[in-house]
Amino acid sequence: FDDPLVKILLVAAVVSAAIAFNEMHEKGEPFSVGQFVEPLVILLILILNAIVGVYQESNAEKSLEALKEMQPDNCRVNREGVFAEISARELVPGDVVELRVGDKVPADVRVAELKTTTLRVEQMALTGESVSVSKMVEPIAQDDCEIQSKSSMLFSGTTLANGHCLAIVTATGMDTEIGKIQEQLEAAAAERAEEKTPLKQKIEEFSDQLQLIISVICVSVWLINFRMFVDLENMTIDFKTAIYYFQIAVALAVAAVPEGLPTVITMCLALGTRKMAKR
Repeated sequence: FDDPLVKILLVAAVVSAAIAFNEMHEKGEPFSVGQFVEPLVILLILILNAIVGVYQESNAEKSLEALKEMQPDNCRVNREGVFAEISARELVPGDVVELRVGDKVPADVRVAELKTTTLRVEQMALTGESVSVSKMVEPIAQDDCEIQSKSSMLFSGTTLANGHCLAIVTATGMDTEIGKIQEQLEAAAAERAEEKTPLKQKIEEFSDQLQLIISVICVSVWLINFRMFVDLENMTIDFKTAIYYFQIAVALAVAAVPEGLPTVITMCLALGTRKMAKR
């Protein structure tokens, strides 16, 4: 509901309900839902818009949960001289883990011993390499080199394509290479959180213009008919007539508000997101 256009609709719904209640009170009629059709329709549209927004947010959260499931839940680690399966979250630097074909690497580890003649790893998710990469026990002489050059390291989130080895954990959690990337993304997202997308800017510009137009309509219609309720000769005001023309002005303003626009925008974005996800 933190959107200028939605706020305009909320104000329109409140004003429309107040006018309907005032008319019902003046006529002495009993309460009837039919007299509040317009504000109820506006509120219904806003509720539908909110439901669609929540649905999209839940889909996004489910996607994030699916990504988290890609990380290994368990791994085989040497504790007190015996290899046992434990949660990957319990790993600490210095642990010795056993990795086989198809296993996901639970942390950044250094290859300590090869159990097979070759060891190949799929690390496309981290480095973008389209083919599996060979790994070895011998360390790299360079102190600071690219990730692709670290042939004795296996990185968290990658998958063993071939081979069997023992490796020593060097980094876990956010200290891993993929964790550092996540930190950079979160920092960039925090910097851009206050920045508005072009669509958001356009919608807010349209909302501001709409507020101005609606205000001008209300004031103009009310002032054009001021002779109907103001007696300039006797300097008196007929408040009942003044309220009547004010109601007309507000009715025109409410009619000018595009109640379905927030829902249409949300639905279009939802459909676009779904199409992109399928591709």
